[in-house]
Amino acid sequence: MLALDGVLTALVSAFFLPLRIGAVPFPITVVVSGAVNAALVWVALQWTSSPRLAAAPMWAWLATVLGLALGGPGGDVVFDGAGVMAYAVLLLIVGGLLPPAAVLRRHL
Repeated sequence: MLALDGVLTALVSAFFLPLRIGAVPFPITVVVSGAVNAALVWVALQWTSSPRLAAAPMWAWLATVLGLALGGPGGDVVFDGAGVMAYAVLLLIVGGLLPPAAVLRRHL
């Protein structure tokens, strides 16, 4: 179930990534995604002693984000933008993986 939550977190963070306040890009989902992923991994560590199994929400999140980065039929893309938003997917991946990786590292 926590892996499914990782997938849902990836979907929500990807679709709200191009959020703007006025004309200024405001990718707050990078921070929110990292915090939620860290919480999911922490909860998984409470249920299992295996760090590999506890990392399942993080890997499900990463697989979903990478799948969304691929583009669909007809040239449809989820991550697109100019300027700062051209790097938004990279920020999302780094910001979404570092906090849960730190939680896992602290557990080892």
